[in-house]
Amino acid sequence: MNRPTPPERTQRTARTEAFFRGLVSEMRRVTWPSRQEWVSATILTIALVAIIGLYTYSVDELFGWIFGGLQHYK
Repeated sequence: MNRPTPPERTQRTARTEAFFRGLVSEMRRVTWPSRQEWVSATILTIALVAIIGLYTYSVDELFGWIFGGLQHYK
């Protein structure tokens, strides 16, 4: 692997610094959720995952019962 020449290294360093300056600038513009919004969103996510899990389990059991019953008629 070839080592970058000093001008290339300077350019790379300048681009990296510009990237991080832009990153910090954008992060300051972000509207961060309050603690209450964060907790509400977390509870909602956990509840939805539980509901979808129960629904999936129920449908799986239902189809297992239906197709298990059909196998006895073969």
